[in-house]
Amino acid sequence: MINLGMSSEKTASKSTQTFIIDSEDYEFENTIQDKKSTKVDINLLMDKVRAEKKKEKKENLIFVSLIASVILITGAIASF
Repeated sequence: MINLGMSSEKTASKSTQTFIIDSEDYEFENTIQDKKSTKVDINLLMDKVRAEKKKEKKENLIFVSLIASVILITGAIASF
């Protein structure tokens, strides 16, 4: 006898998928979900915003220092 349909075991094993997510986002979402209420802690949101701003400032500082060093090196080479 030929079985053309799929068994439920095969479809169940195919439906389980794992995803890789950012650990900071996972921890942030878990802290909100652990409260089991519709209220959101503003301090958690503000901490996340502050961390993002700090990261942006650091990236901007690195970018500006890279541009400044390229200009200084180019000026030093051109002066000789």
